[in-house]
Amino acid sequence: MNKILTALTMLLLPGITFASSATEEKLNLTNHPVGYAALAIFVIAYLFVMAEEFTHLRKSKPVILAAGIIWALIGYVYVNHGMNHIAEAAVRHNLLEYAELMLFLLVAMTYINAMAERKVFDALRAWLINKGFSFRSIFWITGTLAFFISPVADNLTTALLMAAVVMAVGSDNHKFVVLALINIVVAANAGGAFSPFGDITTLMVWQKGLLQFDQFFALFIPAVVNFTVPAAIMHFAVPNEKPATVNETIHMKRGGLVIVGLFLMTIVTAVSYHNFLHLPPVIGMLTGLAYLQFFGYYLKKTHSDHVVPNNSTDVGPAMGAVVPFDVFNGIARAEWDTLLFFYGVVVAVGGLGFLGYLTFASDVMYTQWGATSANIAIGLLSSIVDNIPVMFAVLTMNPQMGDGQWLLVTLTAGVGGSLLSVGSAAGVALMGQARGVYTFFAHLKWSWAIGLGYALSILTHMWLQNML
Repeated sequence: MNKILTALTMLLLPGITFASSATEEKLNLTNHPVGYAALAIFVIAYLFVMAEEFTHLRKSKPVILAAGIIWALIGYVYVNHGMNHIAEAAVRHNLLEYAELMLFLLVAMTYINAMAERKVFDALRAWLINKGFSFRSIFWITGTLAFFISPVADNLTTALLMAAVVMAVGSDNHKFVVLALINIVVAANAGGAFSPFGDITTLMVWQKGLLQFDQFFALFIPAVVNFTVPAAIMHFAVPNEKPATVNETIHMKRGGLVIVGLFLMTIVTAVSYHNFLHLPPVIGMLTGLAYLQFFGYYLKKTHSDHVVPNNSTDVGPAMGAVVPFDVFNGIARAEWDTLLFFYGVVVAVGGLGFLGYLTFASDVMYTQWGATSANIAIGLLSSIVDNIPVMFAVLTMNPQMGDGQWLLVTLTAGVGGSLLSVGSAAGVALMGQARGVYTFFAHLKWSWAIGLGYALSILTHMWLQNML
């Protein structure tokens, strides 16, 4: 019976080649049925991700399932070759990479949610609305704020905040709303490209140790070009008139500005741990989470001293403080679908890399095409496929290239998603927020201008890096 099982196993597992010895090296499964099946499973899962807007199936579900099936297939092959520890070590490595990034993002999301709960963003929105700016002024103000806020907050949160301003003051003028939202998407993605905290892709590159924290700021000028070129073109299409005056008063809750300061301290802590102590940045971020926890404890203990009596006419900052601050509410409101989607991507793409497909892709793109062409293509691909799996695939390939090229792929993966409305989380979110107004085709109408900014930002970077 054992001989029969062995024979059946060998029939089911053709085409396997060893890189060296059967007990020490990985198997090359790129031309094996299991490899083909894993590739097909990943493609099918990602088609479901891309169709999320229509199916309303959260994007984390198909990729988590795909990741589990892909590694089950890998495990089956390796167990039958007595190499189960190699597959186990590989998947544990992927889990460690995910854990570092997930905990880092969880702290950042918690701070953002805490600021939202303290009405920091609402107060900023109300201030902008009450100023009585013209449509063209709001177009530039919201774009500029998106560009400078997204390097600290994530580009999705920034885009939603600025879009709320646009929708509040220009909801009756669809032309203005479309142009302003396109501008916000481009600005938020461009701003996120020159900071390790601005986008998950930049965070991955920084945590991998491929670029130092300060090196990302070399992308500031190319990012400015990427944002301002299409904005300058669209400026002339924005209605040159003033919206109806809107009066809105929102007071920030107690401790809001302190939490902003603690978030900045947390960023400094993470950078210091990485640069000076040579520890993973996530350790610094988790240390910063403790800052928020202790401040939350203070707010909770002193909360009764700031509750407004029922018969009070006070409408000052203490209003809204009747509910004590709880840091774990901020953690609970984290975008768990995004975090779990990220898990599925890291583990599934890691599986494809373990099968040998990323080595093959790296050889085609970075050896045959050349690093510059490959990195520009990565940006174009990220306008169709989410930039997270694209960048993780590049990091898994780990092509040998200099800092200038790593900066280039960081730039293109970050801003390439602006070319189409479905190319970035910011664009997809705003299509939902302004459903029927800001659409795929409304964005596509201006893709040529965004593409011009994309091309000029690449040329600017190459000129600054003396790569031309």
